[in-house]
Amino acid sequence: MDINFEGLLIGICTFLCIGLFHPIVIKAEYYFGAKRCWWWFPIVGILGVAGSLVVENTLASALLGVFAFSCFWSIIEVFEQEKRVKKGWFPKNPKRKDEYDEK
Repeated sequence: MDINFEGLLIGICTFLCIGLFHPIVIKAEYYFGAKRCWWWFPIVGILGVAGSLVVENTLASALLGVFAFSCFWSIIEVFEQEKRVKKGWFPKNPKRKDEYDEK
């Protein structure tokens, strides 16, 4: 009986990728603001999808897909992070505090 570790490895890497994107979203919103940085996530996500489609190795293709869709999910999360900052759950960037004022 052969044991297949690819599924387990994909699961672990998915967990790590999601964990990696959490601080990326926080830092991106802090330093750039949601309105200035959100568009980077779909661009990188599309590149990840393209890579996933052309890479022949199944494991690498799956991990690129996980990376790509983590980027797509981050589009939503960066705007949610802006709301969390406005609620006071995360620190405001003092250089951009005018952006947090309700208009």
